[in-house]
Amino acid sequence: MRGLIAGLLLGAGLGMGAAQAAYPERAVKIIVPYPAGQTTDVIARAIGQELGDAMGQSFFVDNRGGAGGIIGMEAGKRSEADGYTLLMTASGPVAINPGLYSKLPYNVEKDYEPIALVAMVPLFLVVRADFPANNVRELEAYVKQRPGQLNYGSGGSGLTNHLAMEMFKSQAGLELTHVPYRGAAAALTGLIGGDVAMMFEAGPAIMPHVQSGVLKVLAVGGREPARAFPQARPVSAEGVPGYEAQAWIALLAPAGTPKPIVDQLNAVVRKALSRPELQEKLAVLGAETVSYSPADTRQFISREIAVWGQAVKTSNARVD
Repeated sequence: MRGLIAGLLLGAGLGMGAAQAAYPERAVKIIVPYPAGQTTDVIARAIGQELGDAMGQSFFVDNRGGAGGIIGMEAGKRSEADGYTLLMTASGPVAINPGLYSKLPYNVEKDYEPIALVAMVPLFLVVRADFPANNVRELEAYVKQRPGQLNYGSGGSGLTNHLAMEMFKSQAGLELTHVPYRGAAAALTGLIGGDVAMMFEAGPAIMPHVQSGVLKVLAVGGREPARAFPQARPVSAEGVPGYEAQAWIALLAPAGTPKPIVDQLNAVVRKALSRPELQEKLAVLGAETVSYSPADTRQFISREIAVWGQAVKTSNARVD
């Protein structure tokens, strides 16, 4: 009987796939493990608009902030793997949390299906304008002449800008004291006020202070120069070979989401990210678009879990 139905469909010029509804046939939810207004949320809404325009259905954001991203990540894990719940998340919950927490209610590499790496968010090594060093090599020399006498700020223990500096310390062989603040904004205030000597931070937060001449950028943590401060050379090119630390944002789905849906979403996202208008919109947020396949995204995430896990181990940071 099934063969007869298939034959009738083929005879009418229809394949079996044509008898099935095209994806998506209803609205799609994008879980964001952060409150509204943060960079990941803003990017999720921009990508959601692009997906909706291209695929003819609404892609709406559901903010599930809290617990270092764990609440949203767990919500994504427990959702149906049918393509109607996605997860726009970032390097913290995906790559840092596995090393930071002794127990997590999710396993990144088993519980999620990578769709696409969406953007990199470069981190910049920044100091006050009157700091007596103008590049990484001069900074290293200055710090090594004063072992243990200088400190650095971060938005809190275990956060990206804390671990980025711990990686830098370890690879450059520096002795610096960590001063954790309650949020990056407070740490930046401490830097401007001279309470700490340096920190890593994303472009939008430091841009006005660099433009006003209060702060200066010594280097960028990524492998390549970044649009926000194109004159800043990578740390890895300034005497710390192999160094790489930057935040990033990725689109995931629950494990088991059908491959055709994953591939379809990946193609639409990559096409959207190639548009200059969207690139400019994300650049204002300090994010730089990338183009990764699902397989490349999976490999990237696996590598980042190892890199940030080592940074957590070096820093001895623990949350629980």
